[in-house]
Amino acid sequence: MILRPEVRDLIGALRREIEVLRADNAALRQEVAELRRQLDQNSSNSSKPPSSDGVKKPPRVAGSTRGKSGKTSGGQAGHAGGTLKQAAKPDVIERHEAEACRHCLAGLTTAMVTGVEKRQVFDLPEPRLEVTQHQAMIYRCAHCRGQTTAAFPEGVTAPAQYGSRVRAAAVYLNVQQLIPEDRVAQAMADLFGAARLCPASVVAWGERKAEEFEAVAARIAALVARACVRHLDETGFRVAGKGQWLHTASTATLTWYRVSAKRGDLPKGFRCGVIVHDHFKPYYALPGVRHALCNAHHLRELKALIDIDKEQWAGQMRDLLLDANESIRAAVAQGATALPTLGLRTLIKRYNAIIRRGLAFHRNLPPLARQIGARGRAPHRPGHNLLIRLHKFKGDVLRFLYDFAVPFTNNEAERDIRVMTVKMKISGGFRTMAGARTFACLRSVISTARKQGWNILHTLAATPATLIQALAA
Repeated sequence: MILRPEVRDLIGALRREIEVLRADNAALRQEVAELRRQLDQNSSNSSKPPSSDGVKKPPRVAGSTRGKSGKTSGGQAGHAGGTLKQAAKPDVIERHEAEACRHCLAGLTTAMVTGVEKRQVFDLPEPRLEVTQHQAMIYRCAHCRGQTTAAFPEGVTAPAQYGSRVRAAAVYLNVQQLIPEDRVAQAMADLFGAARLCPASVVAWGERKAEEFEAVAARIAALVARACVRHLDETGFRVAGKGQWLHTASTATLTWYRVSAKRGDLPKGFRCGVIVHDHFKPYYALPGVRHALCNAHHLRELKALIDIDKEQWAGQMRDLLLDANESIRAAVAQGATALPTLGLRTLIKRYNAIIRRGLAFHRNLPPLARQIGARGRAPHRPGHNLLIRLHKFKGDVLRFLYDFAVPFTNNEAERDIRVMTVKMKISGGFRTMAGARTFACLRSVISTARKQGWNILHTLAATPATLIQALAA
C-alpha cells in the first residue's frame, strides 16, 4: 500500500515523538529510582549519622551488619562484673550502738558486744575549695642590713589564684566532656564552690595548657607517623561560620588531631607502614605507604544494595567479608599469625567469583540516561561503582587477610573523629581558629591519655616533660 506523503510525515513525526517520550520515561524512572534510594537510606546502609534517622529509626539489632552473636542478653558466664565492694580501709568509721534488747527490752552495755556488722557508703565529701596560704619569710641580714625574701613555689605568682587541680578540672570539663565555658564556670561553682570563676578564665587556662602541651602533641604525632598501622579520618566543622576540617591520625594507644582549612591537606611524615582509611582518594597521594580500606563502609553500602536495589551479588559479598573476618578472629584466638593457605585461597576465589558475577549482572542492565550537556564517562549505578572499587582496590580491601595487624574496619579513627560531631551538637563551632587549634592540641593529649590508661586530671596537671617521658616508656 502506497501512503500519501502527508501520512508518511505524520508517521515519522509520531515515531520521533515516541522516541522522545521513551527517553523521557527512562530518565524519569531513573530519577524516581534515585530518589527512592535516597529516601530508603539510613545510618545502617549508608554513611549518614544515626541522628539523621529521626523517628523512623530502624531497629539496630535486626539491621546490624554485625549480625546476631547467638549469646543470651545480659552478663555472660565468667564475666567478672563491676559490683561495688567494701574497702579494706575506710576513711571514716561511725559506730552505732543499741541501748536495749529488742527481745526483752533489757539494757545493753559495751561488755555485751559479740561482733560487728559492717556496711559502707561511698560518697563525695562536702564540696569546698582547700585554700593553701604560702608565706615567704622576709629576712634582714645582720651583717649588711640587706633584705631577702624567700622564694614562692613555682607557679604561685599572684596574691590569690586557683591551683593546678582546679585549672585541670575546668579544662577537663571543657575539652573532655565538651561543656561550653560558661557552663564549666557554673559547674565548678556548683560542684567545688568556685563561685568567682568566670568563663574567660576557663578559656585562658585552656590556651595556656595547649601552649604547654605543644611539645607533647608533636611527640604524639611523631609516634603515630612511625607506627606500623595508623587510622586516618577527617570531618568538617565551623570556625566563625566558615567550614574547616579536623584530621585525625591514630593508633590503639595514640591519637593526634590537626586542624586545616582544606579536607585534602593531608598529614606529612608517613613514609612506610599501612594507613587505614575510608577510600578518600587524596590519601593515595601519600608516598611510600600501603593502604587498607574500611570494610564497615563496604558492608553498609552492600546492605543498601541488598535492601533497596535487590542485587543478589551484594548479599554474597557481604557474607564473604563477614566469613573472612570471622576466619581471622578464629585464627588469632588460636594463636596463629596467618591463615592456612587453602583457606586463604578459598576466600580469594570466592571474592573473585562474586566480582565477576556482579560485573556481568551490571553489563546486562540498560545503560543509565545521560543528562543533557553532561561530560565525562557514562554514569554507573551505585552497585556498579562499588564493584569497580572492590575490583580495582582488591588488595586494599582484603589487606586484613594477609596482615593480622591490619583491622577489618577503620572504627578506631571513626571513634576518635566523632568527638567533633558531638562538640558541634553541644556547643556549636569555634569563634577563632586559635580556639580550634587549642582544642585539637588538648584533645590529642587527653585522648592519648585515655588510651594509655592515665588519669585525665593528673595528665592535665602534669608537666610536658613528664608526659613525654611516659610516652617514651
